[in-house]
Amino acid sequence: MSRIRSVATSAAHKGREALEINRRTVLAAAGAVSLSAGIGYALRPTGSEAAPAAAEEQPVAEGRKAPAAALAPYTKGTTLASVAAPRNSSGYRRLGDGAGWSRVLRSDLAAAKSGRESRRTALAAFVQFTDLHLMDVQHPLRLEYVRAHDRHAWRPHEALTVPGAVSLVERVNALRGAPVTGSPLHFVMTTGDNTDNNAHSELEWFMKVMSGGRITPNTGDPHHYEGVQNSGMKLYWQASSTVRDQDKALGFPHLAGYLAAAIREVRSPGLNLPWYSTVGNHDALPLGCYGSHADPYLAEAAVAGKKLMSVGDAEAKKLQDSIRNAQDPKGSGYRDFLKAHARSMRSVTADEKRAPYTSADYLKAHLDPAYQGLGPVGHGYSSANVAAGTQYYAFRISDDVIGISLDTTDAGGHYDGSIGSVQLAWLEKTLRENKDSYAVVFSHHTGKSMTNTRPDPAHPSDRRHTGAELVTVLNRHANVLAWVNGHIHRNLITPHKASNGNSFWEITTASHVDYPHLARIVELVDNKDGTISLFTTLIESAAPHRTDFADLSQTGLAALYRELAFNAPGASKALAGDPTDRNTELVLKKA
Repeated sequence: MSRIRSVATSAAHKGREALEINRRTVLAAAGAVSLSAGIGYALRPTGSEAAPAAAEEQPVAEGRKAPAAALAPYTKGTTLASVAAPRNSSGYRRLGDGAGWSRVLRSDLAAAKSGRESRRTALAAFVQFTDLHLMDVQHPLRLEYVRAHDRHAWRPHEALTVPGAVSLVERVNALRGAPVTGSPLHFVMTTGDNTDNNAHSELEWFMKVMSGGRITPNTGDPHHYEGVQNSGMKLYWQASSTVRDQDKALGFPHLAGYLAAAIREVRSPGLNLPWYSTVGNHDALPLGCYGSHADPYLAEAAVAGKKLMSVGDAEAKKLQDSIRNAQDPKGSGYRDFLKAHARSMRSVTADEKRAPYTSADYLKAHLDPAYQGLGPVGHGYSSANVAAGTQYYAFRISDDVIGISLDTTDAGGHYDGSIGSVQLAWLEKTLRENKDSYAVVFSHHTGKSMTNTRPDPAHPSDRRHTGAELVTVLNRHANVLAWVNGHIHRNLITPHKASNGNSFWEITTASHVDYPHLARIVELVDNKDGTISLFTTLIESAAPHRTDFADLSQTGLAALYRELAFNAPGASKALAGDPTDRNTELVLKKA
């Protein structure tokens, strides 16, 4: 790339490089690196002319300073050192410290040249969160009863998403820079499905998890849990009662006080890094599948005092099939389903905080000064996004790298995604105008899960495009290094190479709601030999691998969250991916 400066190997030059990395980090923390808000704004200049006067004065919140960077490479606190693994071979598995996952070299797109370890220089480093699914488990619209047909439709650990996410924040705060290069981490990007039920309550919890604050993961009755886990129904794990339910028959424990602990106040320190946000289908659509034009009855039912907890197998299958096959994008069929089962509903405490939030609400929450944390202001979004009604933007990661956050949710309904023509044209323009910078693209959906091209009700003339079409666009631009996403709850790394010789890596990371509960560090380095390497390193939360059933503290619940997820009926161990999808070095030819 014409703007990529070569760095000599002298000690003096290395010192200047470290200062430059630190300067870029200051700019990122001050929110001085925004490019555009999804409406074609011009690129802001980089360097000292772009930084506001306050940039050098940006404070680091007390108690949230990152440890001093260690000599690289390091493995502590990553899955290179250890991964949670079962200590017993049958029944309910208790977890403990397991062997780490080795780093795998992938040369699918370019050959790795010897000696690169001594030549390489850092371009950027960041952390990806994805699919946190912070969950109001007492929400009246939830579909737990589909478990009567599909045992994975409800997870025994769902009440612990908030302490689990806070523990992930604590892990990032303890990292000693990037594991391979030792360079400072620039930011955290969360690639969607930050919430689960598109509820205001969950959006508030997400913002506080990321930026810091006190969270009470409870709605309805302020003193008591009201949901399927104290229903007495054997279909669900009745953790705090003596009911012999389906999950206890599999070895799940009886934990007196579990539900009271699950709705108790949790405290998040907030990330000690700037963070950015990408929207997912669960953040934009009621239940992650009904369109922005969903039947008004669903919004009314969300805040009402009735909750359906049980239906028969056949009815559960019929409802699940209608969702999977996108037969009910407006939710009118779900409305009729709920009305038909009105007499079977149980009374719960009504709560306005469970109301669905709109895309404008999502943007305004990110722009709220109460949730700024260490910035940047808006976490990528701006007032221009609010005015234009868009949820995509570009930002500068470092002098040589830009980030582009896409909105791949389809407002027409269904959980799989696509991208509109207007946004696709903006993406092309942004890549073309920044051809002298490397680019990392972020989205919620993967290429293969972008097959839903239902028209957007608010913009019916804006044709929707598939993931395959997006790959074609990205392959037209030699500066694209990576496309980072989530959605499928599985680790997967896919090479993309075009006939024109351009190539990039698609990096898909497992969720933080299904085991193995992972996030991913990504490092970009110039090997100074005509190649670029992308290092990916997976991390777990900071909670210990071993659990103590008597420990219902915030940390104890975070550890239990992981162990319950491992044992959840129907949980797939394949979500961890193959070794080639986990800790890797991904090599690319330098354009």
